[in-house]
Amino acid sequence: MTEPAAGPRRGRVCFTSQVRPDRLEEYRAAHAAVWPEMLEALRDAGWRDYHLYLRDDGLLVGILETDDYDAAQAGMAATEVNARWQAEMGGFFVDDGNPDEGFVILDEIFHLESQLRAAGLPTTPRR
Repeated sequence: MTEPAAGPRRGRVCFTSQVRPDRLEEYRAAHAAVWPEMLEALRDAGWRDYHLYLRDDGLLVGILETDDYDAAQAGMAATEVNARWQAEMGGFFVDDGNPDEGFVILDEIFHLESQLRAAGLPTTPRR
């Protein structure tokens, strides 16, 4: 029996990856000054409110918003700047291959504001 095709992943997307612990400072430095054309490509491909968090052991957590994650990934894969960026970043990661193809997507299991709204409660604090 074939499973039904899943629809596009929309809204917030959270992923993990693993940076080599001996390359953390270089990785941080690379992200302190991302190439302007890479920033534009991410924006134009539909990546919004994109954050990266890095733990001291190399665990990388990314969070972004998008209307369609698969389309946003495909949009980036089609750009020349992404190919150059992935080649530059490849040596920072534990796994081989393009770093953006090795993301482990996490399921969102809790969102405070969504549950507050569902419970009929205000999402802003009472004062």
